[in-house]
Order: sequence, then structure tokens, then C-alpha cells
Amino acid sequence: MSTALHPAPTLRIGRHQVDPAVVLAPMAGITNVAFRQLCREFGSPTSLYVCEMITARAIVERDSKTMEMITFGPDENPRSLQLYGVDPASVAEATRIIVGEDRADHLDMNFGCPVPKVTRKGGGAALPYKRQLFRQIVRAAVRAAEPAGVPVTVKFRIGIDDEHLTYLDAGRIAADEGAQAVALHARTAAQRYSGQADWSAIARLKEAVTDVPVLGNGDVFSARDALDMVAATGCDGVVVGRGCLGRPWLFGELQAAFRGEPPPPGPSLGVVREVLRRHGALLADHLGEQKGVRDLRKHMAWYLKGFPVGAELRRSLAMVSTLAELDDLVDRLDPTAPFPDDAEGPRGRQGSPAKVVLPEGWLDDPEDATVPEGADVMHSGG
Repeated sequence: MSTALHPAPTLRIGRHQVDPAVVLAPMAGITNVAFRQLCREFGSPTSLYVCEMITARAIVERDSKTMEMITFGPDENPRSLQLYGVDPASVAEATRIIVGEDRADHLDMNFGCPVPKVTRKGGGAALPYKRQLFRQIVRAAVRAAEPAGVPVTVKFRIGIDDEHLTYLDAGRIAADEGAQAVALHARTAAQRYSGQADWSAIARLKEAVTDVPVLGNGDVFSARDALDMVAATGCDGVVVGRGCLGRPWLFGELQAAFRGEPPPPGPSLGVVREVLRRHGALLADHLGEQKGVRDLRKHMAWYLKGFPVGAELRRSLAMVSTLAELDDLVDRLDPTAPFPDDAEGPRGRQGSPAKVVLPEGWLDDPEDATVPEGADVMHSGG
């Protein structure tokens, strides 16, 4: 890949010029301030890097863990926060707190989460089926954020399952209610992360929603995938989730691709071990050394995928406890090992399709705007 085959998309979300048009998707337990900073260091500081999902109710209740999660770096701009809620009143109040206390410059609304603990309460990917409730929630966020000039975007899936597709209505409603962009993860909730994303749905959404940018999400595991998605769908930008796990340098490759430049070569194991050190140090700064290094463990298999690392060393790295121990272990990695071909491609959770768990009677009336009982959860992070 030497040049982009099509003009790179330009993306403006409210007052923010997103260049290149690349968004780091919020991922629970992953996209904290440390990982976002690492991705920005490799990529463009003017792309969007979204924090972990924050629940509206937890903000309203001033939950200490949630308020700690709303942490941004001193140079992080725009500060991008993903908000989850099922009650328009809670969403409005949480948004007023966020913008009133100047805690974020961009709000993304989560209507794509497929996990049962979310959908069984009518949240995440289940919610767009209830068109009027969906409309009220988007409207509540947009109106509360508008006085501060904070743009709201909306992310959703194709639908609950193949029989209950919601994305075209969701895109139109979000745009009608003032969302500044919409993003489609081109899978149903029933697919979870399995199978292939249906990029043709992104193209159909782009045809249906013409007054705000449409972003594509799903199976962007390389810079070539991003170019192919834009070429195939006409989308205005790409949202990258699992593709960057253990590969924060993917944002540098995406930046080059969208600017028509040759991609940088994949890093040697020597470079990867320095990235591991950097990631560990950033996590320690954010969470404290003990908790931060423990948090780094989940990233080890992703970073080392395909590299010649012995089983014993892999096990030790997966149990690392201190920065000193991390330094000692990464020094044992062969710095000359080149980036392996089989490190490309899908990574992260895939799993199997599953029936979506919904509140009783959820599918009876798509126009019912009743907030599901007990749906306003406190748990942030997904």
C-alpha cells in the first residue's frame, strides 16, 4: 500500500476538525487515559480518542469510581467522553454536569453495547428499537450540551438481530435531534463480535443520512481495511476498536494511509518492548504502580501476538507485578525479532452469536417510550 486510492475523508464534529478522520472506539477496561495517550503519541493529536463508557446515573450520583474514570491528559483535546443512559432525565442531568464542570469537549452516546447485563435492562444495542425513547434520550443530551457548544454523536449497531434491524431509523432520528455525527458498528447485537461486519449496511446508512457525517466501525484491523471501508461505503471516517489492541501504532499507520503516504513498517520486538515499558509507566501514573502494572497484564498477549516469545516468559509477563519486574522481563525479549506477518488480522474477543437478552415484552411496541424498570444502572465501563 503506497497511496490512498481515494481522497481521505475530512471530518468535522461540531467545532472539532478530526484529522485524519479516525476515532478510537471506547472499550471497557482499555481506553483509559494511559492507552489513549499512547495511541495519540503514535497517531494524530487531532483524531478522536474516546474514554471508557460512563453511565449517566453514576455521574448524577457522583459515584467516586466513575468520576475518577473521567480523567483526561493535560494536552488531550478534544476530550471525548462516551455516555450511556436509558432515562432521558438522567442523561440530561449528567450532560449538564459534564458540560457545566467543563469535563469534556465531545459526547458520544452508547447504543451499541451487546452484553447481556446491558441489553436485559433495555440499554445499549437494545434501545434503538424503542424509537421514541431513543429520540428522547438523544434530544436530552443534545439540548443539555448545546449551550456549552459541546457536540453530541451517536453510536449504534445494525439492530438487535436479523429480524429487528434498527440502524436506518436510528441514524435518521439521531440526525433529526441534532447529533453531529452517527457511527455504525456493522453487526447486530446477536452477532456480538463474531463473524464479519456487514459494511454494506454502512453504505446504506450513508445513503439514508445525508446531513451529518456517517462513520463506519467493524473489522478495521489494518490501515488497508480502513481505506477499503471508506472506498466500499463512502463513509466519512472510521472507528477502530479491537484492531488496536496491543497495537497503538496502528494510529500512525492510519494517519499515513489517509494522507496517501507509505505506512511505517511494523515494529520490531525491540520497539514493542519499549512501548510496553511506556504503557506500564503511563498506567502506573494513572492508577498507581500496583494497580497499573496489574492492568497491563491483559495487554501482554495482544502486544506479543506472533512474536517468538517462549511460553515461560509469556507466563511471567502475564503475571508481572512491578515496573522493575516489567523492565527485567522485557529485557529478555529479543530486540531484533521482526514484526511477524501473523500479528496482523483479527484480535480481541470474537466469541459466538447468541440470543439477545431483553426486558420482558421489549419487542411488543417499538413506539413505547417507557423507561425500563431498574434500567438506570450505576456501573461505568461497560
